[in-house]
Amino acid sequence: MAEGADKDQKTEAPTEKRKREAVEKGDVLQSRELGTALVVLAGAGWLALAGPWAVGALEDMLRAALSFDHGAVADFDPGRAILTLLVMVALPLAALFGLTLLAAIGTPAALGSLGFRWGAVAFKGDKLNPLNGVKRIFGLQGLVELGKSLAKVALLGGVGWWLLSHQARGIAGLGGQDIRHAIGEVGGSFVMAVLVMALALVAIAGIDIPAQIIQRGQRLRMTKDEVKREHRESEGSPELKATIRRKQHQMSASGRKAVAEATVVLTNPTHFAVALRYRPGFDAAPVVVAKGRGATADAIRDLARENAVPMLSYPLLARAIYYTSRANQQIRDDLYLAVATIIAFVFNIDRAMAEGIAPPVVEVPAGARFDSEGRATD
Repeated sequence: MAEGADKDQKTEAPTEKRKREAVEKGDVLQSRELGTALVVLAGAGWLALAGPWAVGALEDMLRAALSFDHGAVADFDPGRAILTLLVMVALPLAALFGLTLLAAIGTPAALGSLGFRWGAVAFKGDKLNPLNGVKRIFGLQGLVELGKSLAKVALLGGVGWWLLSHQARGIAGLGGQDIRHAIGEVGGSFVMAVLVMALALVAIAGIDIPAQIIQRGQRLRMTKDEVKREHRESEGSPELKATIRRKQHQMSASGRKAVAEATVVLTNPTHFAVALRYRPGFDAAPVVVAKGRGATADAIRDLARENAVPMLSYPLLARAIYYTSRANQQIRDDLYLAVATIIAFVFNIDRAMAEGIAPPVVEVPAGARFDSEGRATD
């Protein structure tokens, strides 16, 4: 019983594959507190820097709206009048919109979570289960969120009380001052309050981000069985490895020398492999020295890499040769031109690589085109 319980315990750090899958599903590092703090901070910066500009624009708009002459009445155009008034405040508002948008985008960018993921918006049936919702509300995560909310209210409330207690006497004396000066004082106090509140939110985010990192790390942790299973999936099953080794042994016994002497190996690029040999003055035409699919193709590619035989990806041509030729026989006549073009490239492959020349594009005759199952295609 204890051994089974140990297997279910998530004691292992998440693998890179687990992390990638979590990101694809939308499980990324995120902090609403940081997003709120950055947006409020951007607004406070806009108030401090562009506030007078915005107030002046509103003043100009109000003055223009209340000023009119005979021409304005005679040629009254409400659409143009409204557009003229809106243009006066458009630039300050556009600056505010741009700053808040930049702050909203900057939040996931700062956390390394920027990007759109379809998995995050995919339908999840468990979200509709009321019991899951109750567990989220009254579970550990719900209690943590409740604690964070109470702490945020307490902190921001304390900051607000501190600001009011320090500004109360100054605000009370504004009634006896000039209206412009009083408005300027109120505006300055408001900007200071927003800025201090934003800094308090930044402090809350500084606590929330490490907590989110820890929580996400706990969510992604794996059991030992999950790690072993993922390792087997990534490395391949023992049965598949045994099959590949058996095919490689067969190739080493009967075809290692043939592949080593091949001029080029054409691939599908993964399912098929065809090894061709052409020796000028000895071979009248290119000869298929080895061919295979699946594990045999893997063995041919491994032997080609071991012997530095050039490998090129020509899926259509590789299948054409595989289905129309037998080992140790010349290729079919209608494939001469395509294969000759590739072999000419291989003979000069060092110069082609040095000069950045790409492999040539070849045309496979209509009668030699097959799909992966050997069915003729157009």
